[in-house]
Amino acid sequence: MIDLLDLHTHSIASGHAYNTLYEMARSASEKGLRLYGCSEHAPAMPGTCHLYYFSNLKVVPRILYGIPVMMGAELNITDFEGSVDLDDKMIRKLDYAIASIHIQCIARGTISDYTRAYVKAIENPDIQIIGHPDDSRLPVDYDTLAAAAKEHHTLLEVNTSSLSSVSVRVGARENYEKMLERCIHYGTSIIINSDAHVEADVGNHRAAHELLNATDFPEELVVNTSFEKAAAFLPKLKERLLKEPEAFLQGAQR
Repeated sequence: MIDLLDLHTHSIASGHAYNTLYEMARSASEKGLRLYGCSEHAPAMPGTCHLYYFSNLKVVPRILYGIPVMMGAELNITDFEGSVDLDDKMIRKLDYAIASIHIQCIARGTISDYTRAYVKAIENPDIQIIGHPDDSRLPVDYDTLAAAAKEHHTLLEVNTSSLSSVSVRVGARENYEKMLERCIHYGTSIIINSDAHVEADVGNHRAAHELLNATDFPEELVVNTSFEKAAAFLPKLKERLLKEPEAFLQGAQR
């Protein structure tokens, strides 16, 4: 499977990652990715960067080491109404927004509570990706999730970090098998991301590819395989493809 991009990664700014933004981007370039995205944890996550970090992303070059760069955020869903920890005005300044539930940032709830939280975030037009909806400690109704993502044109993430043997998340593979079956049923598109917190993991999607192969997941529903498919869900990427197509072609020619 062609795999062009990795949009869920973290630098030292997130507080519990281990490389700089430039080191992460260089790693992406050296590994042959054609689009790199950095998505630091938003302010509700303990130890992460200040709000000012997100307000100043305009200064970051959008080409590094020969490949396009996008600067987003991993928002924390903080309640069962789908509230997140950056306001709408700030989110719209980002290149893209991932919304995730982290056990540190939300109250204990039921499958109904967490499903509602995800669905309300999916209904937010400023959120393009739902991050790692795969942890049995935060159970979700995958039929409802996949149907809502399809209806509201939102990507569901398959997170390679969750599939790692050292992940703290519980039951990710089994949960993804359920989610992917429902995605096939509804025609819901997914994005593969590494959730890298160290440069060695940038673009490491091996476990996700193995899972997709094992479940016979259709390639047409995986947006990593073409910029056009990804841009259909990511408005800022669509803008860049129209304004600076040569940047993406250069990546293909390296």
